[in-house]
Amino acid sequence: MAKNINIKQLFTPSFTNVGSNLASKTKGDKVIWAIVVILTLASLLVVYSSTGSLAYKYSKSTESYLFKQFAFIVLGVMLIYFAHRVNYTIYARVAKILFLISIPLMIYTLLFGSRLNSANRWITLPVINMTMQTSDLAKLALFMYLSLQLSRKQDVIKDFKKGFLPIIIPVGIICLLIAPANLSTALLVGATSLLLMFIGRINTKHILATIGIGLVPIILLVSVAVKYYDKVEQKQKELPAIFSGGRIPTWISRIQTFIYTDKNTDSEKLYQTNQAKIAVANGGWIGKGPGNSTQRNFLPHSYSDFIYAIIIEEYGFLGASFMMFIYLLFLYRCIRLYRKCPFAFGAFLALALSFTLVIQAIANMGVAVNAFPNTGVTLPLVSMGGSSFLFTCLSIGIVLSVARNVEQLEGKNQEVVVNE
Repeated sequence: MAKNINIKQLFTPSFTNVGSNLASKTKGDKVIWAIVVILTLASLLVVYSSTGSLAYKYSKSTESYLFKQFAFIVLGVMLIYFAHRVNYTIYARVAKILFLISIPLMIYTLLFGSRLNSANRWITLPVINMTMQTSDLAKLALFMYLSLQLSRKQDVIKDFKKGFLPIIIPVGIICLLIAPANLSTALLVGATSLLLMFIGRINTKHILATIGIGLVPIILLVSVAVKYYDKVEQKQKELPAIFSGGRIPTWISRIQTFIYTDKNTDSEKLYQTNQAKIAVANGGWIGKGPGNSTQRNFLPHSYSDFIYAIIIEEYGFLGASFMMFIYLLFLYRCIRLYRKCPFAFGAFLALALSFTLVIQAIANMGVAVNAFPNTGVTLPLVSMGGSSFLFTCLSIGIVLSVARNVEQLEGKNQEVVVNE
């Protein structure tokens, strides 16, 4: 006699089992996973909305950029998954190697990289023909190496030669190599490193001395920007030869534009700032709704550097506040992870990577609302995909690797308590 066949089981695809197996292997902080999902969904919505002018410029459809962003998100999530499956102690073993590789790579980029706006930031990867900002690799390698050094030198951390110098020298090298092409990124890396050094119990006097030395060129740039700004004719005077090379005129111009926003009549310099202000003003409390931005057609780089202005215009003050809350929640979960991690390297690594992502997000948001001068940094996990997007995903994957191992240790400790 024939057995009864369950029709539902017969036609249920095997993807269900694959999905359940994948979910069972996905470990780590569930809140951080949820943050990744929220930010990537927001990225799809805002990038699709803000790429209209870009699509028109290159005679493409906005859907092509949507599919491209979706492909980057899929690739990025896969990167997060595989990075979180790796035991984070492996990253300690490769930290020094990656750091040593990043130095000649940065030098090569400065000398032979793709040039745009008087800056060599990118190199083109062979075979896949994709551009990469080598500073993204340098940042990640530095924070891995810095975390390793801080964890190893806790016994001599207060000593200048044995504790401070071996940590500050790598930071100085990377910042000096990044600064000629991207001063804002160098400043963010330096600030994150100093914050991590403070938490890592480096002598406060040494940190304050470093900050004082670092402020010298910043104060000099601001002084030159103020001195060589003609308040009568509202034009930048001719700079001395020492300040006219490389990216220095661009830095000075951005400082001048920020300081003298209300007095500057140069419409070209103020164009981005003014368009971002209009987008913010249009947003109100609840925004104009998804896809209803008007400034996306006028604001340069609305899909990357100024994507937060489009978020404010379409989703209002409430939507913008929610985005800020998400990044602060990510920082809180990483600080919580730092306190729970029993091993110093994992704790410092999670903290360093969370600091750099959140500080970058705050810098991007601040530029959009004219709280900071234009920096050119993207909004992590939201701006249109590229090498920066993938390195952000890799960083989050490493943080989740630390969380996964902490979770496993807590599970073992609970089992021991139960057995006792």
